Amino acid sequence: MRFMMLVIPKGYESADPGTVPDDPEAVARMMEYNEALQKAGVLLALDGLHPPSMGFRVSYSGGTPTVVDGPFAEVKEVVGGYWMIEVASREEAVEWAKKAPMADDEIIEVRQVQSFDDFPEEVQDAIGDFDMGGKEIGR
Repeated sequence: MRFMMLVIPKGYESADPGTVPDDPEAVARMMEYNEALQKAGVLLALDGLHPPSMGFRVSYSGGTPTVVDGPFAEVKEVVGGYWMIEVASREEAVEWAKKAPMADDEIIEVRQVQSFDDFPEEVQDAIGDFDMGGKEIGR
């Protein structure tokens, strides 16, 4: 089962452009955690994200896309990074999330990734044999 663990750092919604981690001790703790995920064979991917002040959103109305640059005043929580893990169960994903070296008031939201078999047969037919760069998601 694949799970995405989304990091929601407090205050990141209003971080200045170019903000990056600047505490070497916190980064070292995070790297130890990343290495533990890797050594356990559960880590598929991970990345940190630049703050919303450097991002943009594309919204759609009447089939027309509109681009709005960040920051986004109405946002209260934003994703600052993620891990993609593959584990045997929800409980194992919970245990890995609990081990993350997060600061006070930070959140990790854990969501299971949908698999091909989660979809009804007619949706599976619409997906067909789609190939995502060597990772086939269809039949």
